[in-house]
Amino acid sequence: MKDFAQRALDTALARGASYVDVRVVDTQQRYLSTKNGQASQVRESHSLGLGVRAIADGAWGFASSDDLTFSSVDKTAALAVEVARASALAKKSDVRLAPEERIVDHWAAACRVDPFSVPVSSCIDLLLKVDGELRKVKGITLAEASMDFRRVEQLFLSSLGSEIYQVKTQTGAGFVATSFSGNEIQRRSYPNSFGGQYQTKGYELVEELDLLANAPRVAEEAVALHRADQCPDGIKDIILDSSQLGLQIHESIGHPIELDRVLGTEANFAGMSFLTLEKLGNLKYASDIVNVVADATPAHGPGLGTFAYDDEGVPAQCTPIIKDGQFRGYLTSRETAAAVGDARSNGAMRAEGWNRIPLIRMTNISLLPGTGKFVDLIADTDDAIYMETNRSWSIDDRRYNFQFGTEIAWEIKGGKKTRMLKNPSYGGITTEFWNSCDAICGPEDWTLWGTPNCGKGQPMQTMGTGHGASPARFRRVRVGVAYNQ
Repeated sequence: MKDFAQRALDTALARGASYVDVRVVDTQQRYLSTKNGQASQVRESHSLGLGVRAIADGAWGFASSDDLTFSSVDKTAALAVEVARASALAKKSDVRLAPEERIVDHWAAACRVDPFSVPVSSCIDLLLKVDGELRKVKGITLAEASMDFRRVEQLFLSSLGSEIYQVKTQTGAGFVATSFSGNEIQRRSYPNSFGGQYQTKGYELVEELDLLANAPRVAEEAVALHRADQCPDGIKDIILDSSQLGLQIHESIGHPIELDRVLGTEANFAGMSFLTLEKLGNLKYASDIVNVVADATPAHGPGLGTFAYDDEGVPAQCTPIIKDGQFRGYLTSRETAAAVGDARSNGAMRAEGWNRIPLIRMTNISLLPGTGKFVDLIADTDDAIYMETNRSWSIDDRRYNFQFGTEIAWEIKGGKKTRMLKNPSYGGITTEFWNSCDAICGPEDWTLWGTPNCGKGQPMQTMGTGHGASPARFRRVRVGVAYNQ
């Protein structure tokens, strides 16, 4: 890796670049799935290539190649400089980067059990057992289970003299039970929808999730939803489970704090942002008990947004986003930090792979835990609806008006969970919603969820993000917006 990266760096500098960074990325992925008693997909992929960013004449250029020969590397580095000079013809101002130190380091994320060491046959066997347990429940018409493993090795070199080698192993697993009855489809997912739970861990995550033991309960809930009452509509108090709250954070906090969206240099696959610059430090984003951080540090947990250094060689940091309800910070890069008065990037630049430029991306955007246990929150709630597991979402291109549906809900009456409710949904305005939060459970109920499929950019880049949350209560929310009768 290093020989090719150094060659690219030297070539770009020799061609007149004022700044260069090079990433060599080696990615291995394995995806396994089953459907109704049969193996559905068994996929293996491997990708190795090099990407070069260069500044010349005050503008950016980028080029990449998977042909790791010295001649190809030379051409790629030269092209990056050529693109930069062409871009300079249309520049509005010179690119200026916040200062950063030279760093030489090696970091590997914790991985107790290498998932690629576990035989494919063993993985498929477990998935088929889960599948079988789901289909034992009368009324289940579709059972699906999956595992997803990824290892990313990356070497970063820059003209600052930085040399950073990082290795991350990511694991995802989960299942879905779907029941068709009449003209209605109901489903239940475990431990989360859209692929399950994902973390920067090894195969130990699969073991921790205990898929097989949870299959009967989840299947029974999917069938029972057909007999459940329709979730009522109107203004109600609601409690969101931590996984649904994780997606709420992603859509209504994570995307709007991406500074490139605020500045108007990015609008693809999520729009721009209502969080214009004058709101920094002045907006009452949420109630006083709400504290949100952007934390990429390994100490925060094994999130998909956890790393030691971003793709500009900036160390991982914990940045306050909302403190005691007040809006305090954006996600920044070396190029954009000055726009909000920061002397340094807070390390949020990441790329999907070697053939994509780094963009400002969410790291682990987490709601810090409050106090008390979930059972106490239920006991303290007189009349509300408790909603679990995302089913659908919609939010406008400024991240301000939203609507979410969940797979299942329960009515809370007199401090107890009572009847099951189907087709629950809720909606609102971002700041009004977060200001209505009046209770957040404590660390015992806090989970760091992984979102592996966040899209951004053109061409699109799919990136993993993390969102930690405990169940929380919100007052006077509009419920039933998706299924009004």
